[in-house]
Order: sequence, then C-alpha cells, then structure tokens
Amino acid sequence: MISRLRGTVLEKGAEDATIDVAGVGYRVNFSGLALGKLPAEGHPVDVRIRTVVREDAFELFGFLSPGEEQVFQLLNEVSRVGPRLALTVMSGMETPELVAALSRGEVARLAKIHGVGKKTAERLVLELKDKVKNIHLEAVARGTAPAPVSGTQSDLVSALLNLGYKQPQAEKAAQLAGERLGAEASFQALFREALKALRSGG
Repeated sequence: MISRLRGTVLEKGAEDATIDVAGVGYRVNFSGLALGKLPAEGHPVDVRIRTVVREDAFELFGFLSPGEEQVFQLLNEVSRVGPRLALTVMSGMETPELVAALSRGEVARLAKIHGVGKKTAERLVLELKDKVKNIHLEAVARGTAPAPVSGTQSDLVSALLNLGYKQPQAEKAAQLAGERLGAEASFQALFREALKALRSGG
C-alpha cells in the first residue's frame, strides 16, 4: 500500500490534487483545509498517504502531518463515517480545534460543519471523546496552519489536559504562552511555548 508520496504538485482541483512522482500522476484526496496549504502547481510536495481499497475503488487520501492522519483514521472508525465524510469533518475545522471539540463533547460546534449534522456530530463525540485523548497533540500542532487566537486559549488548555497535565498547570502555561507571544500568535506557536513553560517549570 502507498503510505507516502514525494514529488511535484501537477494539478489542484476542488477536492483533490494530482502529484507527479517520477512521471506517474497520483490523484490524492485532501480535506479542504489541507488542500489550501498544498504548494502551488509545479512546486515540490511531500505528503503522508492512506490507501483505501474497496471493490469499486482504489483511492488515496493525503495528509500534511501525522496528527491529521491519526484523526482521519479515528474518524473512519466511527460507525457510518467513511473516508469522504471524514475529510468533510476535517475540512470544517483545523486539526487541533477538531481534537479539542471532540474531547470536550462540543456537539453543537461539530454539527455546524457543512455536511455533518447533529446526529453525526453526536455519534462522533460518543465514539471519539475518549479516543482522541491518545492522539499525540504535539504532532497535531505541527504542520497546521495558524488558527485564530479568538477562542484558542480554551483549546490550548484542552490540548494540554489531553497530554496529562493538571488544570491549574495547563491554565498557567496557556496564560504564560499568550503573554510571551502576544495576541497574534498561532495555535501551534502557543502550544510549543506552553509546553516549554511546563517543562521548564514556568
């Protein structure tokens, strides 16, 4: 099975991209957010791949970070959620935000993602609320585009709680990270700074 592709972006469509590897073009499906972060046509790219084989299809699904791939796999384990719907879910929210929303059971927020709906959101929370705690949050943060700082503080605290830190520790580290990096900092930058603060004792 194909697990990684390193080549050149040949074409970019609305839901997929064709990657040229040594003269062979591979059509790879991406979430809307991941597709937006791919390099422009003609530029080199290195993506992680999950191959899905069915009786009527052989499809490739691409990811820009290990965390994205982990979330995709978990979403696929949910009843009545296939790879296409998994990408739809991932298109509606940056990966760290999605992990935080699932871990906090935010059904209403998940239901607002286009194509998801309340019943699917409830099923996602029911089946994944505990499982997402095993995701390596540092891997999720890497390779993710900046998320708006508005509402990021609570996501940051949630991410640190998922790594096993206590509430007071997580809140203090999140506050320190915000003070050090400022209001315009991205989620992943704040996350790294918070971890640094925790590991150095503040």
